[in-house]
Amino acid sequence: MGGWGTISGFARHGQFSATEVAARLAALWKKEHSRILLASALGLGVIFLGSIFYLRSAEIVGNPQTYLYLEIGGTLISFCYAANALVRFRGTHDRTALILSFGFVLSGIIETVSYFGLNDQLQSGHVPMTSIPMGWMVSRTLLGVMLLAAILIERYIPTARQPSRETAGALLVVATAAYLTSAAFLAAPAAPVAHASHVFSRPWDLLPAGLFLVAAIYFRKRLLSNASKGAPSLYDYSLFGVAALNIVCHLAATFSRQLFDGPFFLAEVSKTLSYVVMLSGALLDQARLFEQVRSMAVSDPLTGLANYRRLLSVLEAELDRSRRTQRAFSIVLLDMDGLKAINDQYGHLTGSRALVRLGKILRSHSRAIDTAARYGGDEFALVLPRPAAILRARCRTRSRAASRRG
Repeated sequence: MGGWGTISGFARHGQFSATEVAARLAALWKKEHSRILLASALGLGVIFLGSIFYLRSAEIVGNPQTYLYLEIGGTLISFCYAANALVRFRGTHDRTALILSFGFVLSGIIETVSYFGLNDQLQSGHVPMTSIPMGWMVSRTLLGVMLLAAILIERYIPTARQPSRETAGALLVVATAAYLTSAAFLAAPAAPVAHASHVFSRPWDLLPAGLFLVAAIYFRKRLLSNASKGAPSLYDYSLFGVAALNIVCHLAATFSRQLFDGPFFLAEVSKTLSYVVMLSGALLDQARLFEQVRSMAVSDPLTGLANYRRLLSVLEAELDRSRRTQRAFSIVLLDMDGLKAINDQYGHLTGSRALVRLGKILRSHSRAIDTAARYGGDEFALVLPRPAAILRARCRTRSRAASRRG
């Protein structure tokens, strides 16, 4: 590729600063990003297939107890995510989070209950090792259907003004998807089994893999769309990561010859890891939203200065500190003359720009311990702790200037 010649040219032209290297790499990525992504995808595919066939040829068999720990751990993580998603929905009305919360909980419960039934059958010896747990197929397909349902609702159904209706609608979607998925597998002419002699031992797993592939394609487009508007959130990245990890999960399960073999456990680990990615992305994005809300609650949306609520809080804190330390503080109140004339002559947009410019001046000329606030239309305030230090500094500056004149 032409990009590799650019990379090798770095060594011929001597040393470069970190800024130059970053700029050249950014230019290379912009020019060759499609080839780099294709080469990376091919490399990861080769590594994945090599790992799968190594696990099959080595005939690695895991412990059913480890499978139980993975199932219970995944279920607990899905419960934690569901609680977080409900909190997110109350604050943002994110219907995708609401539907996925129900989907993850239902999927985790079905898989855990199915494992206990499978464990009883294994102890009694009435189940062949080539069988595929029905709970696995139902729960995994259900989660894929939930992802697609969330996508369709987000794109084609308008947002309701009443959260109770959205919650009822999400429950109806989950119940309908669960019923149709369960009915489809129970009505199948034969139970899914693994064919050890075939390359694709469990072709049934290609169905949920296809569902997650469609979801991954959409979430990838959503990431690109959000990137063009601004920085995508961690929650968007986590949705794409969950879909991609579940594709890996079911592709690995497709090569599983029997229960608890190497590809089977690789699928289980990928599935549990997808739950961890979903919960981690939701928690980190929730922290970002809380910080954003906290900042909006104490700052003026136009100028970025402290608002009236923040000004009162700072004044109370300074009064308490002054009583304890007997140190004075100053408050400067000012307003902007002629704002009404600017609005009348040039429009309110120009007046807003004038306010923003004054806010920048106050913020840039304030100390770190000072608080600049806008508490009215054209009214500003400055809270100055330890004003004597400012006066002493100004006196020293004036005395030095006077001595130079003399």
